[in-house]
Amino acid sequence: MDKLTHYRDCIKTLLKEQVYHPSPTDDIESQLIFDSEGDHYLWVNVGWNGLDYIYACFVHLDIKEGKIWIQRNGTELDIAHALVEMGVPQSDIILGLHPPYKRPYTGYGTPELIPESELQQLPVVENDPRIYSLTDVQHYPRFTKLCLPKNCN
Repeated sequence: MDKLTHYRDCIKTLLKEQVYHPSPTDDIESQLIFDSEGDHYLWVNVGWNGLDYIYACFVHLDIKEGKIWIQRNGTELDIAHALVEMGVPQSDIILGLHPPYKRPYTGYGTPELIPESELQQLPVVENDPRIYSLTDVQHYPRFTKLCLPKNCN
């Protein structure tokens, strides 16, 4: 079995195990969406709860350039860890739900880092609440020009 087929099977198995049946009400349907051609995989709930329309995406996974991207995880399951237990190498799992500057610290694979020439073109954002510590910016020199929160050393 080739790598992509194995990854698709792992994702489908994982999502099938996570979907809760029955749905909270008869008017809300849990749907698994498997787009094997575009490599998009989702678990959504769709329907009505009284007068409120419900559309909730719990899990969204993609396969891009031979790597599994976790775009959304609204479950208690550590999807990345579960994929590793299924034989997917950590280097082939991207935590897309984390900002790019944090991905190198997750222990999972990262896409190519932003080249220094492009990094210098990024705007400087002062008082950015997404920067929590100097550790977050060690490998991104452009971010060191940001005003970090006062509780950071």
